[in-house]
Amino acid sequence: MDTLSQRQFIATLPDVVIPHLLPSLQVVQVRQPWQWLVQFHFGEPRLHYEVSRAARQKGWELGFHCEANDQKLNRYLLNGFRRHLFEIKDVLGDSIEAEMWDKGWTKLYEVYPEAPLTRAYQTAVGQRVAAIITCVHPVFVELRQAVSQIHR
Repeated sequence: MDTLSQRQFIATLPDVVIPHLLPSLQVVQVRQPWQWLVQFHFGEPRLHYEVSRAARQKGWELGFHCEANDQKLNRYLLNGFRRHLFEIKDVLGDSIEAEMWDKGWTKLYEVYPEAPLTRAYQTAVGQRVAAIITCVHPVFVELRQAVSQIHR
């Protein structure tokens, strides 16, 4: 069994995620600001999909983080995701949550169960991240466009 270090797991995860995205979403940009997480975004790094170790549970947190300096924008996006939560859960399952977070940030996320860091597990995590991006991104684009109409 080919086991990866946590560093390898995170660093090579984008190579697993991106091929599982729709072609229109494969333009996603990747950042790894710290060795213990990786972020995927579409031009606004503070509004990003993230994979990191879960803080309070064993496993990995997979989700969309709203970490803009504008707390009203973060809250607006959270409220928008909450309005669509039934549809999102219909596609992704009941493990998805939407909540306030630290520093006026918000997030839509789930905790993916922990397992040994094998290539097979990395593939499963990567496919799940791709499913989250594929489901959530159209909702985010709709909400972000609504904000730009309000705040020109």
